[in-house]
Amino acid sequence: MKNMKSLASALLTPAAMLVAFSVQSTLASEGVPPLATLPPPPIPADNPMTPEKVELGKQLFWDGRLSGNGTMGCVVCHQPELGWGTGTPISFGYPGTEHWRNSQTILNSAYYNKLFWEGNVTSLEAQAPPAAGGAVAGNGDGSMMEMKIRFVPEYVEAFREVFGTDWPHVSQAWQAIAAFQRTIVTDPEKVPFDRFLAGDEDALSDAAKRGMALYNGKAGCIACHSGALASDERYYNLGVPAAPEFSSDPLYQITLRWELYQKGVPEEVYLAGSDDLGLYHKTKRPADKGKFRTPSLRELRWTEPYMHNGVFATLAEVVDFYDAGGGEGNTVLTPIGLTDEEKSDLLAFLEALSMDEPLLMEEPELPETATWAEFPK
Repeated sequence: MKNMKSLASALLTPAAMLVAFSVQSTLASEGVPPLATLPPPPIPADNPMTPEKVELGKQLFWDGRLSGNGTMGCVVCHQPELGWGTGTPISFGYPGTEHWRNSQTILNSAYYNKLFWEGNVTSLEAQAPPAAGGAVAGNGDGSMMEMKIRFVPEYVEAFREVFGTDWPHVSQAWQAIAAFQRTIVTDPEKVPFDRFLAGDEDALSDAAKRGMALYNGKAGCIACHSGALASDERYYNLGVPAAPEFSSDPLYQITLRWELYQKGVPEEVYLAGSDDLGLYHKTKRPADKGKFRTPSLRELRWTEPYMHNGVFATLAEVVDFYDAGGGEGNTVLTPIGLTDEEKSDLLAFLEALSMDEPLLMEEPELPETATWAEFPK
């Protein structure tokens, strides 16, 4: 990582536009893919897309019946008008609890092969059950959620049409939701950077073009935020400050200790727990403490706040953090030394990786629960 950043800095020249592409080519030869336009999202062979499945998934995404108390559907933590997140530093917890991480946007989640901040699962189908059933998230029991949707005649009919089964199965609900999420993706025609790649030289402002050269050069962003997704999906410890909530609110402290405990960390780590340890929860390797998966930079204009705990409210704060060389315990970054003008140019380019307008969506109409006697015989 450091070597790639040094190479990028060394290659920066005053010919900003020329460098933007020559540096990308050089880094690509070093194994770092250049930024590119997103292709159509990959569709798994065991969960093919159909319009009917997507529409069913949209309803289920909004439906609180897929939770413990009937109100904590997926949309509660992934609201379209808030960048398909919550707009808060830490996500909403199930009533009586507090969550412990920022709610990642589902925008372009179709492209990730590692989901959640520590990469616990590798598919959208596998991501939905722990989100709906997690004690500080949906807190729903799988068999109870299945029974809830079996008592909705319109769902019974829809599941029969989409999946060919007599009754809805909760595993099929996760498939339908995953299919819907694969439609929540960036439209390249609405993204200044993608229009620029397609040949529209006026799609980027002069400031954004200078920022693109910085991204690929002096600032070294391309080293980790590469490829069409603008993420290498690897894990790094940047020394991100702990969420202030962890030290001020007992409910957050309870959640933090509970997460450490139930994920099986050694007792001495659990007893001393004061921060989210990221990838370490999965691997139990001390060197992985504080490492989190590189998030995509696409649509970040609409998805503040930033980092795994939402500790930075603005994109400018994030740039300042990287420019200073990260935080305490950081094992990756070194100070960059950007001028105020360079920071402004870099911000202009980062914003150009987002669509011109946020991706919004109207709430679907949800079907009613029935009594057994109301089902057709």
